[in-house]
Amino acid sequence: MTIRVLLVEDSPLVLVVLKRILESSPEIKVVGEASTGLEALKLIPQVQPDVICTDFHMPHMDGLEFTSEVMALYPIPILVVSISVQKDDQHKVFQLLNAGAVDIFPKPTAGMSIQDQLLRQELINKIKILAGVRVFKKKRKPLAPATLIEIGNLSSLTTDSYPRTKIVVIGASTGGPQALQELFTKLPANFPVPIICVQHISLGFLQGLIDWLASSCRLPIQIARQGDQPKPGRIYFPPEHRHLELDARGRFICPNSEPWEGHRPSVTVTFKSVANFYGKSTVGILLTGMGRDGAPGMLEIAQAGGLTIAQDETTSVVFGMPQEAINLGAAKKVLPIQAIAPMLLTIVMTKRT
Repeated sequence: MTIRVLLVEDSPLVLVVLKRILESSPEIKVVGEASTGLEALKLIPQVQPDVICTDFHMPHMDGLEFTSEVMALYPIPILVVSISVQKDDQHKVFQLLNAGAVDIFPKPTAGMSIQDQLLRQELINKIKILAGVRVFKKKRKPLAPATLIEIGNLSSLTTDSYPRTKIVVIGASTGGPQALQELFTKLPANFPVPIICVQHISLGFLQGLIDWLASSCRLPIQIARQGDQPKPGRIYFPPEHRHLELDARGRFICPNSEPWEGHRPSVTVTFKSVANFYGKSTVGILLTGMGRDGAPGMLEIAQAGGLTIAQDETTSVVFGMPQEAINLGAAKKVLPIQAIAPMLLTIVMTKRT
């Protein structure tokens, strides 16, 4: 089946580059081009795209307003294609995710060659993933009664159900920023253990992600530094295009070693390293994302005796990584994203001295 794409971009040069990249795949067809959000809204019923690629900066109607209108009128998966290096815009780009966009990708520059195989393939892969994503007019669906009962019963867990938690590790990919925001906003300022988070994100957007998450999170969020010891009540991300592991003394190391199945940083690499050091005192959480990164690492956490939680299918934008973990028998709990923070608080905030 051909994937139909609508491009919304006010730069003719960028439009040409994007179209050439996308149509180099026989599975993708650009069915419409618009230079403003208003023009694109009129085109949607005519060309019926499966995926929309939009810029943030456009005349008359910017990407944020356009995304909000699309999600209200014609819910379609949206990929934000934006310049990532302009610091003032980083936070704004992530606002589009709040409005309903699914993912972000760096805008091709004027001097970019369409022969750049890595960039071209990454964009094509994102379009293929987004074509299979279900989006809704309402960003978050209400929890079902059974789920509400499950959340209410979390407090009934005995403090002996799990070993004392010393660290939390989280992995995510497509849809991850929204899921992380949902989780992090529910954590208190006195959260007693470190959190290490690996999010697959295009080069240049990591600091923007951190700033966006920090604006609604009570815990400090930072990029891990080589040689530092993880501190309680802090959230750490690996540096861009680096793995994040722990050495024999539990300090951060950020190697530039080979990607794991195409990923650097890799969730699996981090999960395995943390499981090796913290063992049964680890809580591992695998959120929405395409592929299987994180699943083998989560299995090692489970085999070490730690608690493992996978996001459920209903609330996952892409149920790839969590499903792989479930299929491996690595997930001890499968929960909607809204239930993960209550479970985490029940486990982590008990048995503290």
